[in-house]
Amino acid sequence: MKADEAVSALDAVAHEHRLAVYRMLVKRGPQGLPAGEIAARLELPPSSLTFHLQQLRHAGLVTQRRLGRQIIYAADYAAMNRLVAYLTENCCGGAACTPACAPAAVKPARHQRRSA
Repeated sequence: MKADEAVSALDAVAHEHRLAVYRMLVKRGPQGLPAGEIAARLELPPSSLTFHLQQLRHAGLVTQRRLGRQIIYAADYAAMNRLVAYLTENCCGGAACTPACAPAAVKPARHQRRSA
């Protein structure tokens, strides 16, 4: 990641509502959320939410896809990992200690069978 990309990403989340949206999408996972549900959960007017989502998209932090009549927004985990890597690249004396998030790789816990 280049410095200007990092600045753009940090600028995008440097607002209370955009940070709340982004954190919600990160928590939600790759399946994302419809714009209407995000607006309802955060109690934001749709027009304000649209503005904030576009700022996050422009910074490359979220993606959007159409599902029927809905627009689904999701965090871009690769972009998030690049930003965290950029911010921590000199951490630990240059050792590879950068955390990475890969929610799609997480498998659900299996239920164990009870023996009689």
